[in-house]
Amino acid sequence: MGAVPTTAAPAASAPPFLLTTTQGRAARLLMSYVAALLLSSPEAQLLAVVIAIRSARGGTGNITGQDLRSLKLTDPARLVAEVRGLGWEIPDRLLDGPPELPVAVTVPDLAAGADHPLPLGKQARSRVSGWTTRTLAAKPLKKTTPAARLAALFLAAHGSPTHPETLPADFPEACRAALPELLEKNFLAELSGDQYRLDAGVRHLAGMVPGPATPGSSALSSPSRRKPARWTPPPIDPAEWAQWKDRARPGLRRHVEAVESCALCSLPRDHVAAAFMSNHIPIPPPRYVLAPYYTWKEKHPDRGLLAAQFTVAFRAEHGHGPSQGQLCDGLEWNLFRTLRTLVVGRLLANEWLTDTAPVPWTLRPGATANAHGIMLPGHGPHTAP
Repeated sequence: MGAVPTTAAPAASAPPFLLTTTQGRAARLLMSYVAALLLSSPEAQLLAVVIAIRSARGGTGNITGQDLRSLKLTDPARLVAEVRGLGWEIPDRLLDGPPELPVAVTVPDLAAGADHPLPLGKQARSRVSGWTTRTLAAKPLKKTTPAARLAALFLAAHGSPTHPETLPADFPEACRAALPELLEKNFLAELSGDQYRLDAGVRHLAGMVPGPATPGSSALSSPSRRKPARWTPPPIDPAEWAQWKDRARPGLRRHVEAVESCALCSLPRDHVAAAFMSNHIPIPPPRYVLAPYYTWKEKHPDRGLLAAQFTVAFRAEHGHGPSQGQLCDGLEWNLFRTLRTLVVGRLLANEWLTDTAPVPWTLRPGATANAHGIMLPGHGPHTAP
């Protein structure tokens, strides 16, 4: 099969990635969930993908006849019957009702519960659903078979435009014959055995957002190439911390309590208290950090867009903004502490991000991100912590 060089510089006007690193993992979880269903064909699996992501929160979602038609299934009635065989509740109105009318479908095993197979937050579900729609509507997939379109979803979720990835272990065997078609249609730039790379034209669909873990990036991590050491806060007197919160203004107090009670972060009290009570004095980055920074910057042309998008998704799930460490960890920017501080500092200076310094956990989209349509839902550019 065809092969091209493994490095591809994206065009300067390339659209931003649709998914953050966390949302990319959610997309892969969706595809693995569908791959494990007892369905007989790529067409049935394709229908299941759309229904599953629409129903991921609470077990019920809406789908229209137009959605069904857009999948270009050969025998919709037969495929709906097959999916019903899983116990999924799909009304007949989806097949014979007005095509624009939303129809509620129910997937019992996606109802809320401790063993939920698709534990997605509201923001992640919405973004992955949008990613699914955009991927299936991608120009290279027009006039392709359902097997090719299902394969494209798997490859996009697990793929990268910058370096080859391996076909996922749960890639449907029935889709393998469609891989040459995806190469011919320029959905793939490279295909060799089980190795593939997404074409630059569909880079925005990639679920594996490029980061320093890609080949050639080891110089950007700490010299030992281990995960950067975590800061250990000093012990804080509980009475002193309680007094500090009592003196805080109401808005700040609410923000502190959001961070302190965040079940997703599960931060130790001393960590939270020390972050809020410490006096942070900005220190100019040492000169030795500049060279690694410029190297890293060259490899991450979408750093601003990705960072701003991440803060929106993070706040939707946590109820507060990320710390610098949470931002870099979430985007898989495995940077040593000094370089991380410089990277976030430049994002703030260039107004991709803003914060309420020196209050921690307040990172959010800045003016530049707002100009690209990235801002906190329901708020304008100037949103409080």
